[in-house]
Amino acid sequence: MTHIRELYLTAAESAAKLIGTPQVAAAWHEPSALPKLSVQGLAGHLAGQIFFIPKMLAEPVPTEEIIPIHDYYARVSWIGSDIDDPFNVGIRTSGEKDAAAGPAALASQVEGVVEELRTVLPSAPSRPVRRPTWGPWSISLDDFVTSRLLEVVVHCDDLAYSVGVPTPELPSEAVETVVDLLSRIALRRHGATSVVRALSRTERAPASISAL
Repeated sequence: MTHIRELYLTAAESAAKLIGTPQVAAAWHEPSALPKLSVQGLAGHLAGQIFFIPKMLAEPVPTEEIIPIHDYYARVSWIGSDIDDPFNVGIRTSGEKDAAAGPAALASQVEGVVEELRTVLPSAPSRPVRRPTWGPWSISLDDFVTSRLLEVVVHCDDLAYSVGVPTPELPSEAVETVVDLLSRIALRRHGATSVVRALSRTERAPASISAL
């Protein structure tokens, strides 16, 4: 098993535990920390980053060009898009739908999928994967797993903050991998000077270097 898969599985297990906490269930219909997204929708979206992997493994192997993960983030259209962009509306809708059966049902489903992934992901062959919404390109399975790790790390923090519990402690390598990706995206969005100032000079740092 590649190391990134192990890091992802560890993070997914932490996400499953967070989704199953009483605090998430108690705040289910309350607004989350993200605009226009309830705790239910956010929990569903976080769960979706776990549900994606078996779905992708079940798809036929694509024939489109394989691009590196940093090119993937350079090509996607959703980064920096408006909150009411159809893509973001779809994210909110699908999150609510995935969690429609309630907190207990979602927590049980996520736990089951993580157990399944513990069995199938380590031995899954290296192959390209592709989603229909992408352009005429694909990425490697491990790069897709890395992209889902980013989502899990970011949204675990979103969900924990939303319900007033500590953000799950994840392996340092998992966080470092995500920070590296976010830094590269921020460089592309905001330029080197803004990123360097934000990391080193509070007196002239820009208001934001948000990657996403």
